[in-house]
Amino acid sequence: MELTNAVAVITGANRGFGRVLAAQLLERGAKVYAAARRPETVDLPGVAPLYLDVTKPESIIEAARTASDATLLVNNAGVSTHTHLTTGDLDTIKLEMDTHYFGPLGTIREFAPVIAGNGGGGILNVLSVLSWVHPLNYGAYSAAKAAEWALTNAVRAELEGKNILVSGLHVGYMDTEMADYVAAENKTDPAQVAKIALDGLTAGLTEIIGDDFTRSVKAGLSG
Repeated sequence: MELTNAVAVITGANRGFGRVLAAQLLERGAKVYAAARRPETVDLPGVAPLYLDVTKPESIIEAARTASDATLLVNNAGVSTHTHLTTGDLDTIKLEMDTHYFGPLGTIREFAPVIAGNGGGGILNVLSVLSWVHPLNYGAYSAAKAAEWALTNAVRAELEGKNILVSGLHVGYMDTEMADYVAAENKTDPAQVAKIALDGLTAGLTEIIGDDFTRSVKAGLSG
């Protein structure tokens, strides 16, 4: 995928990895819609703030109308509630699934026709190493990310022939607010991951591995 002159919509772009990704896309010559539940918190010069709450379908529909020139969708918005599936609050578990599965499904359903109508482009889903492994205290998150991984692969097949590259980025802890409780030595620089992700899109990769830890986990899955 050619990123120069691409028109990107990034969910959760007001902070963390989404903000870093938006900045690097700008540097590569793309136009960027920085989508967020609170667009007034978007502070990155050069982007176009866009209201989009992935848990509210009507906001997704309106965002697709506004960003009618989009050629790249990045499903980055996320939450991590550390909720157990067997004993945790069911509404919180549903929030994880709404954010990581039904939200991306909704954005893809609305933006895929837009992207196809603009000549094609790409969709990048920010997944996780926890799409593949499911440790204690991450039950709701892992289940939602595993569902998003399956969604990514299924959508890729469904959009075949529409000139839309569908890619998944798998990564472990990044040095962002969401992982502020994790020791620094166990986190990856989000700028490094963003470069890997964008290079992967440029190379046409459908699966992008963002760090060595995730790569080692994938290599050990057959065991």
